[in-house]
Amino acid sequence: MSKILIRGAKVLGSEPQDVLIDGAVVEAVGAGLSAEGAEVVEAGGKVLLPGLVDLHTHLREPGREDSETVLTGTRAAASGGYTAVFAMANTFPVADTAGVVEQVYRLGQEHGYCDVQPIGAVTVGLEGRKLAELGAMHESAAGVTVFSDDGKCVDDAVIMRRALEYVKAFGGVVAQHAQEPRLTEGAQMNEGVVSAELGLGGWPAVAEESIIARDVLLAEHVGSRVHICHLSTAGSVEIVRWAKSRGIDVTAEVTPHHLLLTDELVRSYNPVYKVNPPLRTERDVRALREALADGTIDIVATDHAPHPHEDKDCEWAAAAMGMVGLETALSVVQETMVETGLLDWAGVASRMSFKPAQIGQAKGHGRPVSAGEPANLTLVDTEYRGSVDPAGFASRSRNTPYEGRELPGRVTHTWLRGKATLVDGKLT
Repeated sequence: MSKILIRGAKVLGSEPQDVLIDGAVVEAVGAGLSAEGAEVVEAGGKVLLPGLVDLHTHLREPGREDSETVLTGTRAAASGGYTAVFAMANTFPVADTAGVVEQVYRLGQEHGYCDVQPIGAVTVGLEGRKLAELGAMHESAAGVTVFSDDGKCVDDAVIMRRALEYVKAFGGVVAQHAQEPRLTEGAQMNEGVVSAELGLGGWPAVAEESIIARDVLLAEHVGSRVHICHLSTAGSVEIVRWAKSRGIDVTAEVTPHHLLLTDELVRSYNPVYKVNPPLRTERDVRALREALADGTIDIVATDHAPHPHEDKDCEWAAAAMGMVGLETALSVVQETMVETGLLDWAGVASRMSFKPAQIGQAKGHGRPVSAGEPANLTLVDTEYRGSVDPAGFASRSRNTPYEGRELPGRVTHTWLRGKATLVDGKLT
């Protein structure tokens, strides 16, 4: 690969500098750099970040290629500035064996738009009754370190304890989808004023909070690591904050849509707003933003959940839950966290690159933009504003809640180990 000179970039939002890439690594960072024969990218004051890392992506392959594939999902990731994604296990067949996780891992390697790290299922078939092949998946070529039944809660306390004990042996982590199933039977949206007025089954906050409370105590008892997926309520924030104050090894994520959208949108009965966990109240949104800013919530994860048109364009009760998010995540974080003054760009890099890479042990990702580090980078035009047009998405699915909404920021370039995967907003 030839040399690339990124000229005048604001590294993590700081003063403009030049960044020289040589092959797969950053060779130098500083003012007035030059390199004979280098390809020059005029950054013009754009913000340069380490490549983003998503700890919670649904790529759907194998089994639901009508929604997404590893190829289309990683193209969407590169478009959104991501250089690594963690692929959830709720595929068909479920990623509960070494064979399935290796298949997903190798597909990611073949397509090359970003690194794909499979997440292994906690239980066989996501059924919550018997532990999956955790050790075999960890020892496979995929080297799985994160395990989750996401889409379903590991609601059996004994199974959850055993999983935490098992992964402790090799430094793994269990990522919990916190949803007490009995409390959410027939639930359609957040339980509250809006659900009462609309006559839709309510999804109480306590269904999430009770599982989180149980699991942080289990993690403390076992001395293991637990990660909370898509935390969505103010009460959940307080439980995680309490757990961290006790020294419990817990981390948590929030999605972009839970930082921006509220259950008031469900009044439209538009199934694009149907998601698991559901959109919550304005009070919850404020608490989530503040918790992300103060570090109680560690990271932003997209929970990119693609669905084909027919699964979302139907009556509310029959619609699938989920939203696509890889291509809009950074813009939503800019609007909710940067433009509100809650985070600077260094803080964004921490929560969307450094920390998710650390939690998931993504080698070569979430590294500083400095000499000798892998050239996994994303360049962002933070001055751009434009309306979201899903017709231009790289994802195979279009179920975005932001269609027609004006959002700030646009990823213009993404580099994976020095190779451009996105140039001037277009995939290579």
